[in-house]
Amino acid sequence: MIEKPKTKRKVDAAEKFLKQGKYREAIDLCEEIHKEYPEEESVVLLLAWAYYDSGQTEQAIKYFNILLERELKRKVFTGFAFDELVRIYKQNKDFQALTEICERAVGVQPDDICLLTELGNACLQSGKPRRACDIYEKLIGIESDNPVYYCYWGEALFAAGLSGESEKAYLKASEIDPDQPDRYYFKIAVLFQQAGNDKEAERLVNKCIAVNPSNSLYYCSLGDILVHLGQLQNAVKAYEKAVQCDHSGAGAYYNRLGNVLLRTGNFSQAVDAFSKAITYDPLRPYYLSLAAAYQGMGFADQADAILREINKVQ
Repeated sequence: MIEKPKTKRKVDAAEKFLKQGKYREAIDLCEEIHKEYPEEESVVLLLAWAYYDSGQTEQAIKYFNILLERELKRKVFTGFAFDELVRIYKQNKDFQALTEICERAVGVQPDDICLLTELGNACLQSGKPRRACDIYEKLIGIESDNPVYYCYWGEALFAAGLSGESEKAYLKASEIDPDQPDRYYFKIAVLFQQAGNDKEAERLVNKCIAVNPSNSLYYCSLGDILVHLGQLQNAVKAYEKAVQCDHSGAGAYYNRLGNVLLRTGNFSQAVDAFSKAITYDPLRPYYLSLAAAYQGMGFADQADAILREINKVQ
């Protein structure tokens, strides 16, 4: 504890410098005090903040780690430095470092649900899906009636290449939360779609529609999948169904269809979709996309005419 009046005044001055954005002055004072009182955590914290606010993230991490080491040795884990490091590592997308500090924290608090969840997510982000599976299985053992943990587990299983087991995990979540099973079917459908397995994604989205046929999002997703499967007419029908479910979103739905068609090189069909979007919502981005679709078809004159027209409106 700092007792010398002169040193206390230095701490006050350092805090004032920090508030004023005079980081170099604050750092110099805090480093001086830290040498005299290396155990004073308030000074270590000031140093960490001063370095972080001045853009010297690595130095900030160094001092937050000093605080973390002390936190881990206490009977009661406060986790303040841990939380700051988690925030920094996430911002920097340093998932390896994030995984390491989460492992250390869980080693001290092995049954802490929040720490286990953080560790599982870190493992998934750092390319360690098998370890993430182990963590989520432990969470399920602690709270077996929480559908969220089954979803986490399902995502990790899918990342580990165990798509069948992943689907079972999501189905288990739907059994725990039976009021909206389509939510969970859709989560696994999205994973299949992102992995390029459009047939499985189609099967699961159709399952969503069977449970909740009034959800326009499901028809849009089905339409996207059908485009990738080359079933363009059926894709358009799926989007038409979305419009029937929610007429107010018609412009946005047809614009979404147009963008999917544009990305997959189906320029003629994209022209039709963007044209429909414009009939509902004559928005500038839709016209720009329509022009891009005409360009894709090789119809430069039509594209230029559209661009001239929308530029007149500006």
